[in-house]
Amino acid sequence: MRLYSQKDVDKKALRGARIAVLGYGSQGRAHALNLRDSGYDVVVGVRKGRSWIGRHAGPRSDAETPVRRAAQAHR
Repeated sequence: MRLYSQKDVDKKALRGARIAVLGYGSQGRAHALNLRDSGYDVVVGVRKGRSWIGRHAGPRSDAETPVRRAAQAHR
C-alpha cells in the first residue's frame, strides 16, 4: 500500500477550479469545510427534500445546490 503525505500534493493543480462535494453528511461537510478553508471554491450538492444540510444547517444555506447542478458546476 502506498501512503501519501503533503509533499506528494501539488496544491496548484486545483487552483481556479470549482470542487463539487456530493453529499453533506458527516464526511461531506468536513471535506467541504477543509477545502473551503484551504482557499478552494467549493460547491456542495445535496438531494432534494429533507437532506442532512436542511436538518443541521437550517432551512436555507448558501452551500445547498442540487446534485446535478453541483456535478456540472465549473468556471
